[in-house]
Amino acid sequence: MTSTLPVLSLLETRVLGVLAEKQRTVPDTYPLTLNTLVSGCNQKTSRDPVIEATEAEVQAALDSLKFMSLVMESSGGRVARYSHNIERVLHIPTQSSALITLLMLRGPQTAGELRINCERLHKFADISSVESFLVELAERAAGALVLELPRQHGARENRWTHLLSGVPVIEEQAVATHAAADVSVGEIAALKANVARLEADVDGLKALVGRLCAELGVQAAGE
Repeated sequence: MTSTLPVLSLLETRVLGVLAEKQRTVPDTYPLTLNTLVSGCNQKTSRDPVIEATEAEVQAALDSLKFMSLVMESSGGRVARYSHNIERVLHIPTQSSALITLLMLRGPQTAGELRINCERLHKFADISSVESFLVELAERAAGALVLELPRQHGARENRWTHLLSGVPVIEEQAVATHAAADVSVGEIAALKANVARLEADVDGLKALVGRLCAELGVQAAGE
């Protein structure tokens, strides 16, 4: 996360992402009205997670983003219209802005997924080009804007996430599952054999204690 911006809420990143998306996909209607922005935030497709934000909630998010200079309001026409200011505030090129937009709208994705999903925002030549911009965003001197997540069990590629909402919490269950999957069948068999030997040793010790107590004429503990 950058040192100059506070942690954004889910709705704030959704509003910012919708503005950046619609600028490229429907330029004729950009900047957006509040109604159009609400519809974009609550869109059922190309959104993860799907949300149901009210007009008042979106307006509050806009006001917060305006305070951070990430959103600008224009008063031309009968209604107010809104546009984003991502590249200027974060000091990133349009390619990087397109990637962050996708991460804000669709959640964590691999470089391959980002390249495909980004077609309408920016056409990357190949996956390596996407990865180069992601690494650049992760290694910014002003503060990382994206993070490469640990690889999920069974996955072939690592996913990336944005850091505008802070560092995500990696589920312990997923990590535990991944660690368990790394244990081989042979290791499991060896562990079971060790447990069996330990149980046999305990039984032997119990028998020995029983004999000693009988010889000494005392009662063994637990009897």
